Amino acid sequence: QNLLVETKQRIAKAAADLVQDGDTIMIEAGTTTALIPRYLFGKRDIHIITNSILAFTAAKSNPSIKLTVTGGEFRNSTESFVGSVAEEALKYFNVRLAFVGTDGFSLQRGITTHLMEAGDIIKVMQKKAEQTVLVADSTKWEKMGTVSILPLQSADIIISDKNLPTTAKQALEETNIKLLLV
Repeated sequence: QNLLVETKQRIAKAAADLVQDGDTIMIEAGTTTALIPRYLFGKRDIHIITNSILAFTAAKSNPSIKLTVTGGEFRNSTESFVGSVAEEALKYFNVRLAFVGTDGFSLQRGITTHLMEAGDIIKVMQKKAEQTVLVADSTKWEKMGTVSILPLQSADIIISDKNLPTTAKQALEETNIKLLLV
């Protein structure tokens, strides 16, 4: 479990490294995505739009981050806001990067989740972002959530760890998805 925490931290740091001064970004609920704001210290003029209480908590002490939280129906299990209010709030914004997580990902099933309403949030974020970044540790490869959200090719970048199986790396290299392994 400790190894997984370290892995998620490395993935979150690699995600934060993609953020540039002046960026507006979206961060979706999830344990890995929630770590991203921790690694944004030193960057200037960042605006985060999120439905995640965990991401909000990680970002609120950084004075160079402007924060917008969606509101909506609160889900205790994911510490996030979901539903039509959250989705409508996201639609106001255009962002350079949207950081999303998953319960499982594969070429066959795409990006999947166990919560349909989380999938709806990811779909809106993907539409409103220039680039969608999937952050997912290698244990989620070939795992299948109940709901398929988007085809894997909807992600422009996937950040995972070096334990991603060779077969996965080969399969992903045949797509146009940029793969970053940390």
